[in-house]
Amino acid sequence: MALRRPEPPAGGNVNSAIALALVLSLTPATAPGPKIYHASPTGRSAACSQINPCSLETARDKVRQAVAGGMDRDVEVRLAGGRYAMAGPLVLDQRDSGLEGHTVTWTAEPGARPVLSGGVRLTGWRRQGRFQVAPVPDGISPRQLFVGGVRAIRARGESCPASVCDATRTGMTGAIGSGVAGWSDPAGAEAVIKVRWRNYRCRIDRVDGDTMTFVQPCWANSASGTGRTGPAWDSTTVDSTRYGKVSFFENAVELLDQPGEFVYDRTARTVTYLPRPGESLDDVVAPATETLLRVEGASRVRFAGLRFEHAAYRQPDTGEGYAGTQAGLTLTGATGPEDHAGRYYTKPAAAVVVRGGSGVTIADAAFAHLGGAGVIFESGTKDSSVTGSTFTDLSSGAVYVGDTEPNPPAGLRGERNTVARNSISWIGREFTDAAGIWAGYETGLRVDHNTLEKLPYSGISVGWGWNQPVAQSPDMRDNQITGNRIVDAMMVAEDQHDGGAIYTQGPQPGTVISGNYLNRSAYGNTERDGNGVYLDEQSSHIRVEGNVITRVGYKWISNWAGYGIDNLATGNWTDTTAPDLSGRGSQQVDNFTALERLPEAALEVAAAAGARPGAVEQLEPDLARAGSASQSATDGVAAAANALDGSTVTDSRTTSAAGSWWQVDLEEVRKVGTVEIWNDAAMTTADVQVLVSSTPDFAQAVTVSLPGKALRPSLVTTNATGRYIRIQRVGTGRIGLASVAAYEGVS
Repeated sequence: MALRRPEPPAGGNVNSAIALALVLSLTPATAPGPKIYHASPTGRSAACSQINPCSLETARDKVRQAVAGGMDRDVEVRLAGGRYAMAGPLVLDQRDSGLEGHTVTWTAEPGARPVLSGGVRLTGWRRQGRFQVAPVPDGISPRQLFVGGVRAIRARGESCPASVCDATRTGMTGAIGSGVAGWSDPAGAEAVIKVRWRNYRCRIDRVDGDTMTFVQPCWANSASGTGRTGPAWDSTTVDSTRYGKVSFFENAVELLDQPGEFVYDRTARTVTYLPRPGESLDDVVAPATETLLRVEGASRVRFAGLRFEHAAYRQPDTGEGYAGTQAGLTLTGATGPEDHAGRYYTKPAAAVVVRGGSGVTIADAAFAHLGGAGVIFESGTKDSSVTGSTFTDLSSGAVYVGDTEPNPPAGLRGERNTVARNSISWIGREFTDAAGIWAGYETGLRVDHNTLEKLPYSGISVGWGWNQPVAQSPDMRDNQITGNRIVDAMMVAEDQHDGGAIYTQGPQPGTVISGNYLNRSAYGNTERDGNGVYLDEQSSHIRVEGNVITRVGYKWISNWAGYGIDNLATGNWTDTTAPDLSGRGSQQVDNFTALERLPEAALEVAAAAGARPGAVEQLEPDLARAGSASQSATDGVAAAANALDGSTVTDSRTTSAAGSWWQVDLEEVRKVGTVEIWNDAAMTTADVQVLVSSTPDFAQAVTVSLPGKALRPSLVTTNATGRYIRIQRVGTGRIGLASVAAYEGVS
């Protein structure tokens, strides 16, 4: 472009004027601001008039039209505050993508709090004795109820042991013994069964005498003999030898006895609720719509500052029920191929589903009070992220990334996705086998600096396929699980087993697990199967480095399978020991184990983990560790000293006798505040007394009773002064201990 020779400025010269003109002509123009559209819950707002409505769908269509004309700037859709009642999902596809380097963003108006809700408010409450009853609108069948923002619980009863409720391939006996046969509507009730890592929920179809029959295909998919229920070695079906009880039956009016419980009557289409003291029923919401936002093949789309609530999960109410397989996935369908590698298992419903997306971002969002999961990335979603968001009070897991096909076509591979700096708590409220963050076959996945707390099963689960041939060379590598804070995983009250704070499956070359703080995984468990880092089923080529792992119910690291190869654990800090890693080429090198105090370097790693700063539980010095142990007659090689070796895996054990005992000499008189008892592998120790004495004859000991089986661990407060600590059987039996620790009391 030709430059016009400017007139010289007053008092200046021609050369300086030319230079100024050149600078002005060559300076890039300021990039245009985003093109802004608006949406409001009513479709009307100050930003959009009656002739220019702005519902979510209208805003989407306007954006779609603008994108079709080409993009010279970013586009924003700004949502006004309030509740967006979602009768169906907002669906975006390729037509809604950002183009030419630009992004389409759906975000909150400054200072606004838009809530996309799939719930329906229940009104018309009337008192019926102690209860409140409301009609249920057509089209919904409430599995969950939220009263004033607080989750209600479906009325549930006590557990029914296998000796009464005996599960078979076709159904279950025990209708009379459990009381189910006497209920007014047993066909509205559901059996909840937990076997190891699995959770099953099948509705009763009918009761004939003492026999209960359940809806199909739920029961068939939960029982053995179909060829479809899981790996060939699996013994965790409802009719397996591992089945021990119905955890509880739920949703019968006869069980409605606790404030905060409800029952849904399918025939009368009513909800009956027993209110909590002083509770208002002005805001009672039942989830109705499954998915609130669905992204199909779109790219360069961002969602920021939005809140998602009350999305439903309908499958468990159907004949499919909930035939849990692992981590919140289920087996569905009456027929199908043998699926021992889990290729055709079904994910839960989720509030947000992204299928085949690219460059899709979910940021600073909130997910709460959901009947299913939070977010699913699947069907080849790539370069997408969930960041800075909160997930709380979810019936299933928070985030699911990837799929269960080990070698999909290139377009369906999950690659370079990120889940980072999210806060996740109280998930799996209903489906307790769910993991906080689950990933299938992914490459380049980054799970970084998330905080996960109060989890019924595993915290972060990456990989799939067990040891099945189809899954032995999957498209899965270079994943990073770094800087996460996971506290209170595998909570004992939920009765799920065989998992870990971080859990993996399958060969994953280049995968790193580092800088994580894992505290209290399966702490207080009744079985030896809750781990810190669990390299399960063919996990291979994984580096576990620089993690802080404390107060774990079993092993700080587990790589039990010989076919999990070339794993390396190095530079980790932990308060216990674990056996050497199994598998060709797997090693434990230069770890800091059996610690009684975390050193400064470990404290720094732990404090830096998570989405925000968090407290670190410092270890207490163990008064018993340096003591000398003895016991009544020893059972084989299970020596008394095994309970003081810094390991919760090796066991001491006595023979069975009246008043059998184990004890430790602290070598000097100490103030003993608490004694920590870890039961052995067989849960041998039960009905004991803990004695603290200054003299070896225990003539004037302080004695505290511990009835029932000791856990892993049981904490016994003694607040006594003494040199000798004894754990003694009441009556006849054995004493078997994996570990005993003693902590100083307050003077």
